[in-house]
Amino acid sequence: MDLTSLTLLVEIIDAGNLSQAARKLKMTRANVSYHLNQLEKSVGVQLVRRTTRRVEPTEVGLRLVEHGRNIQNEMLAARETITTLGQGLQGRVGLSVPSGYGQMVMSDWLIEFKRLYPGIVLDVLFENRADNLRDEVDIAIRVMPEPPPALVARELGPVRYLACASRGFARQHGLPQSLEQLRTTPLITSGVVGRQLRLRAYRGEERQEVMLEPTLISEHFPFLRQGILAGLGLGLVPDYVVADAIASGEVLTTLDSWRLSIFGTRLYLLYMPGRYQTHAVRTCIDFLLDKARARPAA
Repeated sequence: MDLTSLTLLVEIIDAGNLSQAARKLKMTRANVSYHLNQLEKSVGVQLVRRTTRRVEPTEVGLRLVEHGRNIQNEMLAARETITTLGQGLQGRVGLSVPSGYGQMVMSDWLIEFKRLYPGIVLDVLFENRADNLRDEVDIAIRVMPEPPPALVARELGPVRYLACASRGFARQHGLPQSLEQLRTTPLITSGVVGRQLRLRAYRGEERQEVMLEPTLISEHFPFLRQGILAGLGLGLVPDYVVADAIASGEVLTTLDSWRLSIFGTRLYLLYMPGRYQTHAVRTCIDFLLDKARARPAA
């Protein structure tokens, strides 16, 4: 057994299947399969269980993956030490942030981070994907009810959804005073592709769910804000989208006794548990955690 074989095993398990591992390693699937078979022959035990779609490590395979990942991380740390010797903080940080929170809250944070660390390359994706972190993403920020158990999750704080509308809309249509009235109110919110929108509402021990059909849907939260201010409907949006307009009296809220949730009520910073974190990535994680803790409550 050698380092190359261990690296191959780590890549196969991280990718989840042979085809994905082959693409990352720039090898053919047959070549990856051959080297995996040779590794299993050399150690004399089965290391992965194969299905048509996925591979999963056996107990022995999982232990070897842990050893392989530790060795990889030590090699990467040594390489980083040599590369950055005598230089300022450098490296690349791949970030995946929610389209709304990323644009309306985190953009200023990231610009400040870039000014503090000009040698770091920031690669920022504005997206709402809920799947596991991909190779180019070191850190993901997600709104969800519970973080995936396979990832390290650091909580950034609560996300509070509001039912809100412009004063003009309130004068013309009134504001709903019950959850059921939302069914007949023109709604502005983000949606889930291919699924009807489900609003969950909590008040003390009471819990209700309401299926909704919004009339204005977008993942672009600045656009949703414009629609709310224009009086096109009742907004169901996170508080940060309209906080300033509420403070100025331009936007009014309703159903305030309910805690509303569409995608979840907590914001998490996520990263892979076994992946090597460069000094740049660790610095970015600490920076974002500090910013989130210092952000005043809505």
